Amino acid sequence: INTNTSNSEYRGDVDFDLFWKIWNDVKANYVKQPVNEVDLFYGAVRGMIGALGDPYSDFYNPQLAEEFDQELSGSFSGIGVEIGKRNGTIVVIAPLEGSPGQQAGLKAGDAILAIDKTDALDMPLDLAVSKIRGEEGSQVLLTVLSKGSQEPKEVAVTRKKIQHTGLRWEYRDGIAYVKLSSFDEETDDLLNKFIRDLEAHEPVDGIVLDLRNNPGGFLDMAIEVASEWIEDGVIVRERDHSGDERLHHARGRARLSGIPTVVLVNEGSASASEIVAGALQDFEIAPLIGKTTFGKGSVQKYEGLEDGSSFRLTVARWFTPKERAIDEVGITPNIEVDLTEQDFNDDKDPQLEEAIRQLKK
Repeated sequence: INTNTSNSEYRGDVDFDLFWKIWNDVKANYVKQPVNEVDLFYGAVRGMIGALGDPYSDFYNPQLAEEFDQELSGSFSGIGVEIGKRNGTIVVIAPLEGSPGQQAGLKAGDAILAIDKTDALDMPLDLAVSKIRGEEGSQVLLTVLSKGSQEPKEVAVTRKKIQHTGLRWEYRDGIAYVKLSSFDEETDDLLNKFIRDLEAHEPVDGIVLDLRNNPGGFLDMAIEVASEWIEDGVIVRERDHSGDERLHHARGRARLSGIPTVVLVNEGSASASEIVAGALQDFEIAPLIGKTTFGKGSVQKYEGLEDGSSFRLTVARWFTPKERAIDEVGITPNIEVDLTEQDFNDDKDPQLEEAIRQLKK
């Protein structure tokens, strides 16, 4: 990195000479020498993206970029909780099923106020992620404020290797129950396995597609899943900053279109989950049961850089086939059903019970 570069080029009212003046001053006069240029550079880029104030635009140094790639492939080390930001506060989007975070009691909507006693208010999201993750077997202490609570609580979570199966299924009293936990690289293969198994199974009365606490993932996987019920038409609308619209259409398979289906959603259903839920609801293929979804209706471009770092940038917004906005409002279920902490402790699931009741009508 050439720290003596002077760039007098202006963009509006921005004088890039000021950047290089501060850079050179920090390099020359900061009390702790030597100053690491790479850290300065990554910090500057992180600050640039952070200045957007967008909760889903992030910069990842090479280490965090590798961890993020592992997460998308379904294998990583941590507590198994998807986090995001709302109004400057780090919140739990969804805990992965069976993860240490879920077992410790973390729930969608929980606000993380501190990580290992370090104040997390206004903490950059990538820094929060790096602090929460760590070596398998180590512990992280989170200070959490749950919805409806007046006082925060401390939650100690032991990290472990997270290797989750994004899709699993079972048959319950003539109903095919399908739990989809994420939309990752394996989703399409697992979905094909389920459909082959379903075709070999005796006929079912219906399908329960459980998208609760599914934080999303790849757009292509969301379209593939929705296309198993929707044969033709728009699955989701994508609009960029200029208002230009890109339509994502069904893939024309619809192998599950003739089977009555109900979709379970909750506050942890986000992004790709909301795309699938919104499409099936708009086409009146499946009623939604549960609670209003998270409301992550934005599109991120993810790009890897030559040095191993990467960044995500919000480039568009999602809208359902009937042009309903998703971002920050979520999708309201057709039938609202609570799942209380007492229900969870008693091993009861009134949302699933209502879904099965609807299919058995």
